[in-house]
Amino acid sequence: MRVNRALATALVVFPAIATLSFVFRDERGYGGRGGGFVGNVHVGVLENLTSGSNEGSDRHFDAQGSDLLDGLFAREFDTKKCASRFHSSMIRGASPYKPSSYLISRLRDYEKLHKRCGPRTTAYDQAMPQMKSSSSPGSSECKYVVWISYSGLGNRILTVAATFLYALLTDRVLLVDPGNDFPDLFCEPFPETSWLLPEDFPIRKQFDRLNQKSAASYGNMVKNKQTGRLQSHVYIHLAHDYGDHDKLFLCDEDQKRLENVPWLIMRTDNYFVPSLFLMQSFESELNKLFPQKETIFHHLGRYLFHPTNPVWGLIRRYYDAYLAKADQRIGIQVRTFDTGNGPFPYVMDQILSCTQRENLLPKVDSRGSSVADQPEDPKLRAVLMTSLLLGYSEKLRDVYWQNPTFNGDVIAVYQPSHEEFQQTEKKLHNQKAWAEMYLLSLCDVLVTSAWSTFGYVAQGLGGKTPWILYKPENRTMPDPPCRRALSMEPCFHAPPYYDCKAKKGIDTGAVVPHVRHCEDISWGLKVVDRQEEES
Repeated sequence: MRVNRALATALVVFPAIATLSFVFRDERGYGGRGGGFVGNVHVGVLENLTSGSNEGSDRHFDAQGSDLLDGLFAREFDTKKCASRFHSSMIRGASPYKPSSYLISRLRDYEKLHKRCGPRTTAYDQAMPQMKSSSSPGSSECKYVVWISYSGLGNRILTVAATFLYALLTDRVLLVDPGNDFPDLFCEPFPETSWLLPEDFPIRKQFDRLNQKSAASYGNMVKNKQTGRLQSHVYIHLAHDYGDHDKLFLCDEDQKRLENVPWLIMRTDNYFVPSLFLMQSFESELNKLFPQKETIFHHLGRYLFHPTNPVWGLIRRYYDAYLAKADQRIGIQVRTFDTGNGPFPYVMDQILSCTQRENLLPKVDSRGSSVADQPEDPKLRAVLMTSLLLGYSEKLRDVYWQNPTFNGDVIAVYQPSHEEFQQTEKKLHNQKAWAEMYLLSLCDVLVTSAWSTFGYVAQGLGGKTPWILYKPENRTMPDPPCRRALSMEPCFHAPPYYDCKAKKGIDTGAVVPHVRHCEDISWGLKVVDRQEEES
């Protein structure tokens, strides 16, 4: 019986990502090694592709429907180089949120622009002398925004998406600094071209030295009243420590000044999208791109970020081994900012209080009196926990091992890795982190931690509105322990509080109905579909 198989694994926590041989499963059955059909696609080729091997099929697929994410993707692409781009829809299913036809049209236009102006093209080579020059901007066929690799993986994913949206709005080409590991984590998103900044980019070795005081800094130029004659390249500082003059980048008047600058070099660890919605010059275009306001990162994230074959192998092997057969998948992402050695008892109490109070997990009978009332076919609920520490999943496992549930559900608890501390510069650490974000996005419901960009990425990719665990204060469990988010959009942690027209400070969370304060950071901003009362 299915439940017998479930019970065999329900009480075990797996502390490391499994390295099982690949077997395809859909949510209700096994395809087997001989292959099978999902929709109109044969799945027998998946084994090599998900292992990271290049020995899979090299054919081009011209697929239908959700395989192309409702038109977000171009019709033809090679699954050999990036299996996840095509096969993700087999385990994720169709999104209830459909991209607008206008967004799809603009993405196709952007792809043409990037193919014409991207690295190693004639247009790129012609723009290069301007990048090297300190003179005023001349005429240029193509304009660029260069994203500097900065901060942790969750921040990088969110800021690339925000920078790409800015590129769409301003007809610029996005080039990403690969840093130490970008090509090891993400496939190229644009057909027949690259978004990676070439190694010989003139000032690439100087990126670490760019700051607010640099001669090329826009904020510094504004401060020193030097914006009347901007150079061919301008540095934009939008990191968490940016000053008032840097923040003017998010004003219409300043965007007009920068319009003809061919090269913008940007450093940011902020998801600055909400401020774009406060700018009159972008308002009409944003409304056409995203009629459903809270789907910005959902659509752009699914369009841009495809795990490389090695990371896709981690995702598929783990999903198929532990999550695929569950009746329901519950993702719980735990990130604490308290110093000291965890796990912390008050955080564990908060997790249990939230999940049981919101009926995400069943309550347990500590007296064991409900054993005789077990249903004949109990539901298997798989809990995927992600945390730097192993202790929280162990304690949750013990709760459901030592006590029966009142409703008879079987609870299986899994944790792919426990790295103990964040190791931003390590490739394997980031590959595991990216795999875990993606696995969380495949869950049916999500519980995330306040302030965590890791959770923001998972909820956006999965199209889920999560329950957010409030940040504990004074090492005490918050009451209430959590709340449902207003939308699945990420939070802009450090927004400006400035009225660009009136040139005075205002509450930017009260300007338009679809930009509100965040649930987890009271001063932050996020995009919502409708105005709601904050509880």
